[in-house]
Amino acid sequence: MKKNLKMVMLLTFLLFIYTSICAFSYASHVSTDIAQSVFRLHVLANSDSKEDQDLKYIVRDNLLNYMNSICGNCTSKEEAIELVLENKDIFEQIAIQTIQEQGYNYSVKINIGNFEFPTKNYGDISLPAGYYDALRVEIGEAKGQNWWCVMFPPLCFVDVSSGVVPDESKELMENNMSSEEFALISDKSNDEIKFKFKILEFFANNRSNYCKKIKISIA
Repeated sequence: MKKNLKMVMLLTFLLFIYTSICAFSYASHVSTDIAQSVFRLHVLANSDSKEDQDLKYIVRDNLLNYMNSICGNCTSKEEAIELVLENKDIFEQIAIQTIQEQGYNYSVKINIGNFEFPTKNYGDISLPAGYYDALRVEIGEAKGQNWWCVMFPPLCFVDVSSGVVPDESKELMENNMSSEEFALISDKSNDEIKFKFKILEFFANNRSNYCKKIKISIA
């Protein structure tokens, strides 16, 4: 009896490990594919003071206006990133000039890289937590609250209160993703899709701890 119980417990444990690995593999694969279709903007204010937060939004708006002027007709993330790289110095100049015009002398640090983002909602589109390529703008000491948006496809000017993303932006996202990936970020009515999105969120938020546990279990 004890031998059978141990066997059942072992099989249950192995099934749990197998299911967890499959779920993690799925979440990792889908999150990576979604991230590969998106280019984001991340602006960090000097501090959380009202003045610094207001300045952050003014810098953001001027950067987005310029971004839209050079990338308004982009059809792929790679094209958008290439244009931003070519005009990186201009982005920096715009940020510095904006700050000076507002009466501040903060420094500006601009990087284009891969950064961690939390789950964010843009109208009726939801992007799961994960690592995304982004233009990061650090104002001064960059110790204030962050501001995130999506530069490609253009979601930065989405009216969140209306809960609607323009059809043009959705079409760009759909053209750069698989049908399942687009459903995961846009379909709020399908229970199966909502469950899969929760899996993405769970593993994105617990990735490091999960990996450690799996390594310990296998060792």
